[in-house]
Amino acid sequence: MHDETVERTTDGSGRLRDLTFDEIRRLNPSAKHRLRNKFQGEKVPTLREAVVESMHRNLIIYFDVKGHASQAVDALKQLYLEFPRLYNNSVVCSFMPDVVYKMRQADRNVVTALTHRPWHLSHFGDGTPRFSSSWKHYLYMMMDVILDWSLHSFLWRLCGVSAFLIQKNFVSQEYVRHWSSKGIQVVAWTVNTFAEKSYYESVLESSYITDSLVEDCDPHY
Repeated sequence: MHDETVERTTDGSGRLRDLTFDEIRRLNPSAKHRLRNKFQGEKVPTLREAVVESMHRNLIIYFDVKGHASQAVDALKQLYLEFPRLYNNSVVCSFMPDVVYKMRQADRNVVTALTHRPWHLSHFGDGTPRFSSSWKHYLYMMMDVILDWSLHSFLWRLCGVSAFLIQKNFVSQEYVRHWSSKGIQVVAWTVNTFAEKSYYESVLESSYITDSLVEDCDPHY
């Protein structure tokens, strides 16, 4: 599941943390999808089911870990042992450096990436401040500055990443060249319009993550 709540991606409501697995399983993840009429009555898959289906479709998998580093690493380690193909067609990525670091400590053959959006600790993706309290807002802005510096100066090397997943609005030719000189691939997210895709393919020559390969989609932060 991507969000902290289930409203955007399913026909349910409430916080993900308040729902049991059986309750999540009963939700319909296709209810608000643009192809919902073609795929009716879908159910939320387990991680293993999603992996098996993705491998069957020969897809590259990005395991986007949101938290609970130790538990996530244990689960992923078992998946890599069960499906060795994952070493060649998947990436473990996270906003949280400890997740990536622990994954590399558990299995150095796993390809990993750090995910980043400047100011994400203090602001939502649309630029709205996360906190109404002034002191808390500026405290987290200061933490954002420290995190950004750390990621670009030493955390990428400490975590042993192969790629840097960066929000699309902060990517430039200079940025791509900077990481390329260090042997790190830049992957932008989420590139959802034809113009943006053309720019990334022909000008930046950089990989990107998109919600659709065949049509324009609403921006997603």
